[in-house]
Amino acid sequence: MSYIDHMNTPCNRRSMLRKSATGFGYLALSAMLQQEQASAASQNPTASPFHTTPHAKRVIFLFMKGGPSHVDTFDYKPQLQKDDGKAVPFDKPRVQFHATGDLLASPWKFQQYGESGIHVSELFPHLAKHVDDICFLNSLHGTNPAHGGAALKLHTGSDNFIRPSMGAWVNYGLGSENNNLPGFITICPTLAHGGVKNWGSAFLPAQYQGIPLGVASQPSTKAQVKYIDNPKWSAPVQELQLKLLSDMNRQHLESVGSEAALEARIQSYELAFRMQSEMPLAQDLSEETAATLDMYGLNNEITEDFGRQCLLARRFAERGVRFIQVTHSDNYVQWDQHDGLKVGHEKNSAKVDQPIAALLTDLKQRGLLDDTLVLWGGEFGRTPVCEGKGRDGRDHNPEGFTMWMAGGGVKGGLQYGATDEYGYYAIENKMHVHDMHATMLYLLGLHHEQLTYRHAGRDFRLTDVHGKVHKEIIA
Repeated sequence: MSYIDHMNTPCNRRSMLRKSATGFGYLALSAMLQQEQASAASQNPTASPFHTTPHAKRVIFLFMKGGPSHVDTFDYKPQLQKDDGKAVPFDKPRVQFHATGDLLASPWKFQQYGESGIHVSELFPHLAKHVDDICFLNSLHGTNPAHGGAALKLHTGSDNFIRPSMGAWVNYGLGSENNNLPGFITICPTLAHGGVKNWGSAFLPAQYQGIPLGVASQPSTKAQVKYIDNPKWSAPVQELQLKLLSDMNRQHLESVGSEAALEARIQSYELAFRMQSEMPLAQDLSEETAATLDMYGLNNEITEDFGRQCLLARRFAERGVRFIQVTHSDNYVQWDQHDGLKVGHEKNSAKVDQPIAALLTDLKQRGLLDDTLVLWGGEFGRTPVCEGKGRDGRDHNPEGFTMWMAGGGVKGGLQYGATDEYGYYAIENKMHVHDMHATMLYLLGLHHEQLTYRHAGRDFRLTDVHGKVHKEIIA
């Protein structure tokens, strides 16, 4: 709403109050405006981005949607192999996703690798060669046995409220190292079980949300930014249009004061224009050697799709993108083998094993692994007991499961924490999802209790009121 002042010129509501208010009314309004400006300044992370010395500059998060089985991959349980078919000798969780039966041994053999001698399943023969660079977090645990809640918990720190994703928090805290690319990119994200909330910014300014390239239900060849080029107008003409639009928006901002939505929109227009030249180059794989393409498996029908995603992640990482998420989820069930465990896990691991190993090799060869934190895992693990009568499936298990980190300042060749002798419950150096978030932020130079944003009258953070940094895994 606008008003007409004594000079017959329109003014907005705030200007009218400023010009007409007197005495304590004007002082109160001024104080409110000062508080608003101070709050905005305190929420500007660029003023002091680091709370502690950073070990990593960026994160590549390899999300295995559906919940891979830890007892069949990276958490070897010889007692489970011995007691196959027996009843579990302790109480199962009070809340289960499905009814479960007796203990189920892993159908895959485990072997020790590297100087650390860590056991890895035959499902991951390529990745097994990198165990001395990997820190296996064998004591993760969460609170939700359902895909939607657990995926949201992993991505946002909350399983029942809309909160900013961890990528958005990192982008907010540190920003992008490349002004021509987003600070947070998610490649082929799933639209199920949380969907856009898993890479959204919620109440954080919109410019910190993830930029999706493609979706999980389509091949990664279609993982492109839409409308990246403008065949109708030349770059100089677009620049003039953008300047006119920006001038109009900023003139409006000057009249109304801070307006986060409009400021974010202005920044998104400017970034979109700059991306027109940088993004196509970042996604142009023709620059890569034949040996690199072969290493990632782009010449193999099985590994080609996920291999392209991993190679894009490396290309974005070396260009300064702060948080890159790569999702493996080409259909609804993916790693979620309630039945068909052997066929399903063999199919999935065959698709991702070589590309992930290639990513670690490539980052290391280029000197990027030291300051790139690679994070792998799903929303939960699987039960060491069978589901149903077929004895070829496992139920969801948030009580104890495995994720792993590599590079970025973590100790390689380490198994941190442990589940019980069957792999049901985390029992040693337990690491909650909140703890994993806190540790990840710490490695980036951000303290989870200091990275806050004030919204709706309270301070929010990725770890809410929880979280512990597990410094034992830091090199």
